[in-house]
Amino acid sequence: MVNLTKKLLEAKDWVKVRASTDAQQSFLTWYGSVFAFIPGEAKQHLFDIVGMSVARCIPKSEGGWDFTSRELTFYLDPETGKKLDIWKNPWTDETLPVVHVANNPVQGLFKRPMPALVNEELTTFKFDLFSNYPNPLVDDPQFAEYSPQPLYQATELFKLTVSTADLQNPETTSVSKIMLAWDRVGPWLPWMKMGDRSGHLIYSAWGGKVNNVTELPLLIQNEINTRVPLFKNAAMSILEQDNMTSWVYFQQNFDAYLKGEKFPIFAPEVE
Repeated sequence: MVNLTKKLLEAKDWVKVRASTDAQQSFLTWYGSVFAFIPGEAKQHLFDIVGMSVARCIPKSEGGWDFTSRELTFYLDPETGKKLDIWKNPWTDETLPVVHVANNPVQGLFKRPMPALVNEELTTFKFDLFSNYPNPLVDDPQFAEYSPQPLYQATELFKLTVSTADLQNPETTSVSKIMLAWDRVGPWLPWMKMGDRSGHLIYSAWGGKVNNVTELPLLIQNEINTRVPLFKNAAMSILEQDNMTSWVYFQQNFDAYLKGEKFPIFAPEVE
């Protein structure tokens, strides 16, 4: 029997896993699938996904780390694995532009102890997010066909597993070998134009750290090099702006969506 112990580990341990304790940036990448879950209907495999996060944890003089990151996720054809620029909604038969995830920034503060299961070989952190806040699109009638729900509610469940020896090494600022598991249950994406149709999206993905941009999946490298060079690097300090979400990004780029432009929208590198 595996001898597992549930512990609360210091924020420093979590920072070593998620990024690095010395403010150096690090990259996570993931692959997965997205399914439609509608009560009374069989599941539908709508998309595959590939994504990345470039993140930095910046030590604070009063303790803890400011976390700043930029995230990309691309929706892929589940049959061919190619990036989708347009998608035919199987419920409405409408062909729609695909708005890929380009969140800048995603930020927070790491200061509290983090729960983990630990044995001599492996340590697994559990990081669960339960979002519940007013839908930023609901008060504008032009979004009624896209996202009419008054609340945005979603759940994201992360498990990050590392070598216990690597984590406990006092000379290590960043654990380079991790296994990431990420599951998400959330509403239809606004660009899917599902209106008030019942149902949810279920994401199931896994991944790990890579050393730099050149080790990311080729599709992501190509997009960063040609369309979104901003995502080559995390910010050097916390940005004085709200976190970006797919809902706010859709709102900000709604005109481009209506014109059928290609996403993500061009994002130049910051000097």
